[in-house]
Amino acid sequence: MTDSATIDPAALRMLDAAEALIRRHGPAKATVVDVARALGMSHGNVYRHFPSKAALREAVVARWLHAVVEPLEPIVAGEDPAPERLVRYIRTLAGLKRQKVLGDPELFAAYHLLAEEHREAVAAHVATLRGHLATILRQGEAAGDWRVEDPEGTAVLLMEATMRFHHPHHVRDQAGDDTAPARLEAILRLLVKGLRPN
Repeated sequence: MTDSATIDPAALRMLDAAEALIRRHGPAKATVVDVARALGMSHGNVYRHFPSKAALREAVVARWLHAVVEPLEPIVAGEDPAPERLVRYIRTLAGLKRQKVLGDPELFAAYHLLAEEHREAVAAHVATLRGHLATILRQGEAAGDWRVEDPEGTAVLLMEATMRFHHPHHVRDQAGDDTAPARLEAILRLLVKGLRPN
């Protein structure tokens, strides 16, 4: 678990230390020995929480991805109409990814290398996002906002239709493109209109 509200305080300190090392020195320093040295403890203490370097690095990636998911959860649980929440969800997702990719490109590059090593964490992240969208779609169906026979499949299509605005590779390619937010808004209007019943 990488949620700071539930993770063991000692493990949380270790993840904080690993993230600080990544920021200063890059992903090569995200090792059990380096984290132990940074905290002034034996590496055996770190191994009690993270049984391998791979487990430590995967936990770092998972926590980084959770920082994207956390602000989205209140949108899913909100009481506004589903169409409004669907638009806000994808808009917020795109903004968070843009901030992470373009706001600190060196740090993002380091995390990207780690994420390439731990594709399971990335796959779980994408599955969470799709699950959120499917929940909003089901809620909209129940409220009569649209007709969606396959919420899970439609969530996949929504992610694909907006991928240019939230997939890190595409976001990075759009650095300096000030038209991206307006284009996303136009696409979101089109998608919501397509979901509404005839």
